[in-house]
Amino acid sequence: MRVRDEGNKVTATYKQHADLSFGGAREIEVVVDDFEMAVKLFEATGLVSKSYQETKREVWSLSDATITIDIWPWLEPLVEIEAKTQESVKAAAAALEFDWKDAVFGGIMVAYQHQYPNLAPAASIIDLPEVKFDMPLPDMLK
Repeated sequence: MRVRDEGNKVTATYKQHADLSFGGAREIEVVVDDFEMAVKLFEATGLVSKSYQETKREVWSLSDATITIDIWPWLEPLVEIEAKTQESVKAAAAALEFDWKDAVFGGIMVAYQHQYPNLAPAASIIDLPEVKFDMPLPDMLK
């Protein structure tokens, strides 16, 4: 579960990666009125806040695809392409001159594991209570 303040809207999202393939992520997202109230709602159901994470992002449209440039602390910027069909994602990737064989699927930990190959397989950025741009590189990534 995630609550995200995007500046122009606040969303509450359920996200699960069943597998690391196209379509392997299940996501249900709703727009909510208030970040803090959404957090309180989740906490009232017994959920416990595990990690506060800062990211920077730009969102673009290309035909029927959404292109997101994500910047996370301690990670090189990455591009995410989303669309309703794999064909639309492939078309957007080709228009951006990306090679489909370089495509990677999964959550953000796939990117961290790629950049930090010594990262323990079970390690997760969500295990850190805070992931912020002004923080030093955590031991788990060294």
